[in-house]
Amino acid sequence: MIFGYKSSKKEGLNVFLLQGELIDRNQADAMMKEVETAVAAGESSIVLNLADLKYLNSSGLNILINILTKSRKAGGDVAICNINKKINELLVITKLNSVFNVCDSEEKAISTLKK
Repeated sequence: MIFGYKSSKKEGLNVFLLQGELIDRNQADAMMKEVETAVAAGESSIVLNLADLKYLNSSGLNILINILTKSRKAGGDVAICNINKKINELLVITKLNSVFNVCDSEEKAISTLKK
């Protein structure tokens, strides 16, 4: 299964719904351009909804970290929500669950970033 995403705006935040398998940096080029455009426009807080993301490897983790870095450098933050068990285990093992705002739902992610 290939990687895809859908972007939307909710309550003034950019929300990215990640889909499929994120295993290669090149797969996320379009999404990264959209993130960079949003951050450059002053929209630096981002929600990453992983509800439809089935698999993530180290390259995929690197993409998430790049998004977090771009966001925080611009004064924003990132919240990740709807994580499946396998991806959650990966975040725990790498201790990235303590770096990202991890939320159960998109609504909680949005409210976390709105504070």
